[in-house]
Amino acid sequence: MRSIRIPPRPSLLIDLQRELARPCPSPRAIAHIITNDVGIAGALLKLANSPFYGRARKASSVEQGINFLGINTCSALVTGLLARQALDGDGAALANFWEVSAKRAQALVFLTRKLHVGAPDIAHTFGLFCDIGVPLLIERFPDYVQTFAIAGDQGDTCFTEFEDARHATNHAAIGCLLARNWGLPEDISWAILLHHDYRIFDDATTGAAIRTLVALALLAEKAIQRYYGDSVVPEWDKGGAPACRHLGLSEDDCADLLDELHELFETDH
Repeated sequence: MRSIRIPPRPSLLIDLQRELARPCPSPRAIAHIITNDVGIAGALLKLANSPFYGRARKASSVEQGINFLGINTCSALVTGLLARQALDGDGAALANFWEVSAKRAQALVFLTRKLHVGAPDIAHTFGLFCDIGVPLLIERFPDYVQTFAIAGDQGDTCFTEFEDARHATNHAAIGCLLARNWGLPEDISWAILLHHDYRIFDDATTGAAIRTLVALALLAEKAIQRYYGDSVVPEWDKGGAPACRHLGLSEDDCADLLDELHELFETDH
């Protein structure tokens, strides 16, 4: 793990987290922090005005976007943008990674609101950072793209165990380390670490919020793979049933949610 480059926490994120930790965070102060980076500010406005948020009025400034969407939502969006900036690179694999991550984040926000479980901003950040260790391992190991593809087709072996066998580490452990270094909430760090360990659904010592994030991510992953035309999703076969039990979903409930997520992806596209 020591040989893998973990990007340091961006100074903008440090300033943002410091302001958010105040008893009464100031939207104006947050807007000032964000606008210090023109690229991040512009990308935030683009996201705030995207069809996913479906607002009748368009934000014309960062402060207006914060007032429209709320401090926590904007903070989650900025954190994701900073991650993409820190791990920027070329290549089809990385472009596909960010596309899937964005869909996962949207799906988790939708599911959190639909099922009334957890906080949408936490779900959004987890959706973006869930597999954040992947680009770091792509950078470190020339054959990691192949490893990731093969691990995803393993019917019996745990995804991260397969990675461990080939590289002596895995994307969940690396992602958890980055999340902790960046000062993200503990539930997100733990959910990143455990999101391929489906034994947690029967483990009462694992916090309910962590299990919920992992369950929602599995449902989102199933929807994303379905959207791209994959009928076989080994990870869903491994953990889908206990995830649905944890969320209190019947087969019909699950099917309806998958349909709604497919429609969401179509609309956003």
